Amino acid sequence: MLSAQGVRAAAAPARIAPVARADTAALRRTLDSLSNAHHGVVGYTVANLETGEHLSRNGDEPFPTASLIKVPIAVALMDQVATGQLSLDDRVTVLRIEKVPGAGVLQFLHDGAEITIRDAAWLMLTLSDNTATNLLLSRVEMRRVWDAMENRGLPRTKVHSKVFLRLASVAMDSSVKYGLGVSTPNEMARLFTLLADGKAVTPAADSVIMDMLEHNEDAQLLQRFNDGVRAPHKTGATDAVRTECTVFHLQSRVVTCVFTRENQDQRWVLDSEPQRTMAEMGRAVMAAWPKAVATR
Repeated sequence: MLSAQGVRAAAAPARIAPVARADTAALRRTLDSLSNAHHGVVGYTVANLETGEHLSRNGDEPFPTASLIKVPIAVALMDQVATGQLSLDDRVTVLRIEKVPGAGVLQFLHDGAEITIRDAAWLMLTLSDNTATNLLLSRVEMRRVWDAMENRGLPRTKVHSKVFLRLASVAMDSSVKYGLGVSTPNEMARLFTLLADGKAVTPAADSVIMDMLEHNEDAQLLQRFNDGVRAPHKTGATDAVRTECTVFHLQSRVVTCVFTRENQDQRWVLDSEPQRTMAEMGRAVMAAWPKAVATR
């Protein structure tokens, strides 16, 4: 039987720890030091959604996105689902003409296999499946992705073509310069902020996208030193490009977007310079704010 003191203790609400602020000057020095040492061009945006802290380097500079552009494609897809133009249960057929190499598993399925749009979106965001991406772009259309981003105040964020099909680009000059897609660290951080707050499409639609991003299997960049921190994220990579945007769920939510281009080290190995640079940047961000959320 609880004593009166025990009853009072049991009934006492949890004491929520004050949301901590980071030593942003020290964090900026660390991130800039890593960026300056890197043999290539680095841009980053770090934004704490609870405290308003914001750090940026080349934040408004356009960078190739590589597969990071698949998140805007997912948002445009969910726009059409929200308005009833598409259903996540609609089925698409994996035709030989749609199969492309690179990331993903659909390229290895038998011709004529059927999957749902939900399956394709899951594969696009968790495995960065290129064939799944092209299947979705056949339904969503690239110009609708442009419209979706412009409607959210992100005019520099654009997809140019289906994956490995540059000859069908809707913006050839930009496609030649930036590849599959283009964005800026600030714009992509803004998109992830909208998703984290349930304001990109609808709370339900954004939750679907964030769940997929939380199951992304690529943990070699900002996530390399992640020790159990929840972090929905999407990466992108080409020979000379590495990108990632994530939401670190620390004591507060910290959106972190890092873009690299013109990387001199173009090896596809874990310890290539772009991989190490981004891994150390992710470690620095996670160390800048505490993990703890509440105490009693």
